Amino acid sequence: MNRRNFLTSALTVGAVATASRFAFFPAGMREHDDNQVSGGGNPKSPASKGIHKVTKTNDEWKRTLTTEQYRVIREKGTEAPFSSPLNDIHEAGVFACAACELPLFSSKAKFDSGTGWPSFYEPIAEENIHEEVDKSLWMTRNEVLCARCDGHLGHVFDDGPKPTGLRYCMNGVALKFVKD
Repeated sequence: MNRRNFLTSALTVGAVATASRFAFFPAGMREHDDNQVSGGGNPKSPASKGIHKVTKTNDEWKRTLTTEQYRVIREKGTEAPFSSPLNDIHEAGVFACAACELPLFSSKAKFDSGTGWPSFYEPIAEENIHEEVDKSLWMTRNEVLCARCDGHLGHVFDDGPKPTGLRYCMNGVALKFVKD
């Protein structure tokens, strides 16, 4: 896929994701498909990785997260592309989960994907994230979640740079930067 097609595709997904915040789409189309992969038999599930889970009620999450963080992290929303100040961070440090502070991505793995969301080619540790199949928005993607709190972070695609060829396209509002 050339850069022009890639950017057009990314902007289209961004526009659809932004529109999905509103009532244009029935709730089921904004959420995960009921047939998503669960953690039970999945070798990449958090239970098989030894991660101590953080669980809170919806009210507890609402008290600890901003309205936008709650919408993205707990309701699996998407922030508008090019809206995150984390896009412009190029200092040494770690990007952690905004909900539970689990370290997720090193600034060394960050790159500019041109999509408008903070992007990384690998997580700090495979056990700190888990993936589930996401069939929302009329497509199949691999959703990336925090292994500790099950917070929605974004999606991973196979069009990233070397050495992994992966692009972890994350919502900036789901992350917090901790400077080295």
